[in-house]
Amino acid sequence: MSQTHPDRRTFAIISHPDAGKTTLTEKLLVAGGAIHIAGEVKARGAARRARSDWMKIEQQRGISVTSSVMTFEHAGLVFNLLDTPGHEDFSEDTYRTLTAVDSAVMVIDAAKGIEPQTLKLFEVCRLRSVPIITFINKVDREGLPPFELLDEVADRLALDVCPMNWPAGMGGQFEGIYDLVDPAIMKPGGDASRMYEGHRAKVAGLGDPALAAEISADALAHLKEETELASACYADFDAAAYRNGDLTPVYFGSALKEFGVIDLLAALANHAPGPQPQPAEPAPVDPADAAVTGFVFKVQANMNPAHRDRIAFMRLCSGKFERGMRLMQGGTGKAIAISRPMLFLAQDREMAEEAFPGDIIGIPNHGTLRVGDTLSERTDITITGLPNFAPELLRRVALVDPTQTKKLRKALDDMAEEGIIQVFYPEIGANMIVGVVGQLQLEVLISRLDAEYKVEAKLEQSPWETARWIASDDPAKLKAFQSEHRGASATDRDGAPVFMAKDGWEVGYITQRNPDIRFTATKERRLGALAE
Repeated sequence: MSQTHPDRRTFAIISHPDAGKTTLTEKLLVAGGAIHIAGEVKARGAARRARSDWMKIEQQRGISVTSSVMTFEHAGLVFNLLDTPGHEDFSEDTYRTLTAVDSAVMVIDAAKGIEPQTLKLFEVCRLRSVPIITFINKVDREGLPPFELLDEVADRLALDVCPMNWPAGMGGQFEGIYDLVDPAIMKPGGDASRMYEGHRAKVAGLGDPALAAEISADALAHLKEETELASACYADFDAAAYRNGDLTPVYFGSALKEFGVIDLLAALANHAPGPQPQPAEPAPVDPADAAVTGFVFKVQANMNPAHRDRIAFMRLCSGKFERGMRLMQGGTGKAIAISRPMLFLAQDREMAEEAFPGDIIGIPNHGTLRVGDTLSERTDITITGLPNFAPELLRRVALVDPTQTKKLRKALDDMAEEGIIQVFYPEIGANMIVGVVGQLQLEVLISRLDAEYKVEAKLEQSPWETARWIASDDPAKLKAFQSEHRGASATDRDGAPVFMAKDGWEVGYITQRNPDIRFTATKERRLGALAE
C-alpha cells in the first residue's frame, strides 16, 4: 500500500434506515471538532433538521437520501466522511459512493441486528474488499445480547469479529462501556440525560478494585463472565485481516448518548487504510503516481437553489491537485480548468487550494461533468467500475401545464446526471419515461420538480416495468430487432438503445428468442460502453 499521503481517511457509514447512521455522522463531526451542535433526528421543530441532511424531503422524513460529503481535521489527520443514503431505494447512489471510499463503518441497531439493507450494502463493500469497522448502536436501550449480535455478524457476513469494548449491562441495566484494549470504564453522566461526559476511569484490568468502585457488583460479575467468554470465542485484532476485509473490529456504543464515538474515531485514525489504488484501464491508479487523476462519483444539482448550481464530486486518486489546474476529461479529451474547487461540511463549503489522494473535492460546472467521468493530467487513463443499474420502476411523466415541456426536460436531465433517475425516450409517443430503483426516488423527483424547478407534474403508470440496454455485434440485426419491437424501443439520454419490458418474464422470453442481441442490466458510465 502506498504511504504517500497517509494523513487521509476516506470512509462511508452504511446501515439500515433508523439504525442511527445520521446521528452517528453528526456526533463524529462534533467529536472531530467540525461542528459544535448536533441536530437530533428524533427531536422536534428546528432542532430536528440534522445538519448533514439538507434536502427538504430529508428534513421532513429524518432520513438521508443524498450522499453528503464532509471533510474535517482531527488528531493531525484529514477525515473525508461520505454520508451515504440509508434508504433501500437509493442503493444505486450508495453503490457509487462506496467506489470512492477506502473503508466503511457499519452501524447495527442493537435491538434489531443485521437488517436487509445492511446486508445489501455489506455485499457491495465485499465486492470491493472494503475494510469494515462495526458499530453496534443503542446499547443504552433494550436489545439483543452482545453474543447474539456478534455471532450474527460472524455467521451472516462470514467475517471474523473482534470486540474492542464491551457493554456493562444493556438497556435499563446499562452502566457503561468497558474498553478491552486499553482497560477503562466509561460511565453515563449523573443527570437524567445519561450522556457520556468524557470521563474515562483507567483501571489495571477486570480484577482492579478501582473498577469495583465504579460499577455495581452485579454489573461487574456479568462483565467479567462475558468478557472472559468473549476472549475465548472471538479472534484477536489483526490489522492485516481487517484491511483485507476478513475481520471486523466491533465497538458497542450509543451515538445519541456519545458512547463509543471517540473510540470509533480513534479506530479509523489508527487502523483504517489511507488512499488505496483505484481500478482503471490500462492499469490501476496508484496514489503514489505523480500525475493528478480522479473520477466523478456523484453530481448534485441545486445544493444552493439560489444559484442554480451543479457540483460534481470528484475522488482524487493520485497526484497533488492545485486550484486552477487543467485536467483532461476521459473519453472527450477536453481540457477543463478547475478554478473553484470546494471542500464540504454539510451545507458549508470552502475553496480548496490543494488536495491529495483520498480527498473529495466539489467542482462547480454547467453539465460538463457526469458521473463516471475520469479527470486526469494523463490522456490514456480511465477509471472503471461505476455502473448504471436497470430500473425496477418505470413511469410516464405528465405535465399539468404543457407549456413547461422545456423546463421539464431540463429538470429531468439534471436529475439523470445526478443518478437519481434515468430518462428514456420511447420510439413511439411523446411522453418521457423515468426509471428508478425504488418508490422513494419517485417521491424525491416530484418534490424536487416542484421545489427547485417550479414544474408541476404527475407520474402515470407505464406499460413497462423494467428496461435493458441492448447491443449486438451485427448492427443490422440490432436495427431489425428495434424495428420488430418498435413499441417497446427507446433510447437513454446518451442515445444508447433500450428495450422496455412488461416484466421479468418478458425479459427472459425475449432474451431467449434473440440470441444475437445482448440484454444488459448495467451500463458502465465509461465512454458510453455497455457492460458485458
